[in-house]
Amino acid sequence: MKKNKLVAPVLKWVGGKRQLLDTFAPLLPKRIISYCEPFIGGGAMLFHLQPKTAYVNDINSDLILVYNVIKNDVESLINTLSEFKNESEFFYSVRDWDRSKKKYDSLTDVERAARIVYLNKTCFNGLYRVNNAGEFNSPFGSYKNPNIVNAPVLRAVSSYFNTADVRLTSTDYYEILKDIPKGTFVYLDPPYDPISDTSNFTGYSKGGFSREEQIRLRDCCDELTKRGIKFMLSNSSTDFIRDLYSDYNIQIVQAKRAINSNASKRGNVDEVVVRNYE
Repeated sequence: MKKNKLVAPVLKWVGGKRQLLDTFAPLLPKRIISYCEPFIGGGAMLFHLQPKTAYVNDINSDLILVYNVIKNDVESLINTLSEFKNESEFFYSVRDWDRSKKKYDSLTDVERAARIVYLNKTCFNGLYRVNNAGEFNSPFGSYKNPNIVNAPVLRAVSSYFNTADVRLTSTDYYEILKDIPKGTFVYLDPPYDPISDTSNFTGYSKGGFSREEQIRLRDCCDELTKRGIKFMLSNSSTDFIRDLYSDYNIQIVQAKRAINSNASKRGNVDEVVVRNYE
């Protein structure tokens, strides 16, 4: 299947891998037909590879809803997004839709998906963040001309979703990995181990991702290896992560840190790429 260059992330996501695609390219298997990504996020790797078969998952059900709407009703999504305004008062009114269960339950899937795309494009730093009640709480970004309706990319992603065999789910990553068929390449981009006590970001979903979860994920990687399934994993270059995956092939790469309240602390940081193959 020929790749479409317009197929690209439709959302900005914490830890997005778009900037690292060139770095990752020589580390990937030479041929990928069947692909699995249990923590899809913005999907930069998926959209770069455009495999014929893809198992796409994320625990964030709002995110998977967006992808399902793009797949099944992209024109309605584009039309709805065109009605959204880049204004502070309008932003906060839309953001507050999830403060009323009755209001939110009355929304169509297209309206919910449009809300997520709109908030992502217009909120501060494109940061998807929810509070303990699961309510979106990032502030207005005050951008002059955000690209709220990127119709060519939305249509291209929709076309890819419908041309390839792309299976979209929102469940625990273990449920996806335990049934992945042999011959599938797995890319794992979980919430990162925090590099300091103040850097932990857990607002992406209501649960966060503890070190116990990091250990459970490593155990899943051990099972993939026993089954002969190739995986590649990204994470912070902390002592904990390097020790956790010490039995595997570890490579250090440089990534740009884009999200920090202190602009002077945004810059290059070390990350690890873990593989169970050469």
